[in-house]
Amino acid sequence: MRIRSQTLAIAVVATISVGFTINLIAGILMYGSLLHKAIMIAAMAGFFVPHYLHIRTALRGQAFRGFPVALLVQAVATYAPSFAFGDMWCYWIAPMVPILMGAVLIRLRFAVALPIVACAMAVHAWVFTTVPPGGNLSNGFYFAITVFVTGFVIYAVTRLVVVTRELERARADLAEAAVLKERLRISRDLHDGLGHSLSAIALKGDLARRLIERDPAMASGELDELVRVARDAAQDVRQVARGFREMSLTQEVNRGVALLEASGVECHVNLAEIDLPKAVVETLAWGVREGITNVVRHSRATTCSITTSRRGRTVRLEVVNDGAPGRDGDGSDSGLAGLRERAGQAGGSLIAERTGDSGFRLAMEIPVVVPASGSESALPGETSRTEVSRRSRPGASGLAKPGLPGHSGPGASELSEPGISGLSGPEVSP
Repeated sequence: MRIRSQTLAIAVVATISVGFTINLIAGILMYGSLLHKAIMIAAMAGFFVPHYLHIRTALRGQAFRGFPVALLVQAVATYAPSFAFGDMWCYWIAPMVPILMGAVLIRLRFAVALPIVACAMAVHAWVFTTVPPGGNLSNGFYFAITVFVTGFVIYAVTRLVVVTRELERARADLAEAAVLKERLRISRDLHDGLGHSLSAIALKGDLARRLIERDPAMASGELDELVRVARDAAQDVRQVARGFREMSLTQEVNRGVALLEASGVECHVNLAEIDLPKAVVETLAWGVREGITNVVRHSRATTCSITTSRRGRTVRLEVVNDGAPGRDGDGSDSGLAGLRERAGQAGGSLIAERTGDSGFRLAMEIPVVVPASGSESALPGETSRTEVSRRSRPGASGLAKPGLPGHSGPGASELSEPGISGLSGPEVSP
């Protein structure tokens, strides 16, 4: 059976209160007069009622306010009766003062309580050393230590209850925060990953539909590619659910360039040859994915460049296109907000801004710590490469990205079907 901390604290305080006073009560009942017995009953009430109020307030974790009237009543009930008991004064003062010091430590701030406890110890030591009957050094030392130990035991057990309750609340808050963090991770990964895949599927499907009559072989190839993208998306969802997802900058660039080519966008890729840690590579890969997705879904770009460069201890990724829509790309949407969060977790920053009349730049800067020899570094093949230019396939531009300058067909908006945009999250500015 598990004992609650509050039950244990109450049991300890009650044991100290009963154990310390039982000898007092028995002595006065046996040897005291009727007046002594009446004084004892009144003093016991005046002592233990405030004591109960102090313990209850402390166990509830409530703050004490105002002048300590109850503590003052308890102090009077501790010292005043000793003058009425004559030779039996030691029966009263010996057990009551240690219990009173527990209330002092609970009720007052330590800066005030500790000097009071020290004075009580000194008075106890002097009284039980010098005052007859039975005054000696051994008794003085024993009763002074009793004041200190008993007072701090009462304070400690009540404080333990409060600390235990605070720890339980903190543990519950941490568990709730962990659940929320996992939900945000899943939401962010699904938006960033699945949104990209759904955009690619919509683009491949539209291209295959347009090619089905004029070039069945190419249409079949696009359908095969659509199936591959769909399978990759299913694998991404499984990896998100398991909490393990390994991103490759090179692979994301290759996929992004292929997607841009299919949509009729001329690509320029320039990846600096840098040995990057795995965490940095993954963050940059997410940046490439989000940047390419925005270009495909929300721009009328004819060219797009993907560049990485090293500036001191920082690596910079830029995804720039020349076909930003008419609205501002302030980065307040969920896609760029999630990417900004990823950059922040890596100690970096994200900037999404318009350039010139119709351009748009997505820039991410991540600090780089040079990996030690033999330590976990970049993913295999992630020392990067350099490509000067990759151009769209002949004949693809007029089919996959209708609505671009010089192209015919329905507007580009038909690529973002309602069912697809609803799955991949709110639209984001490139």
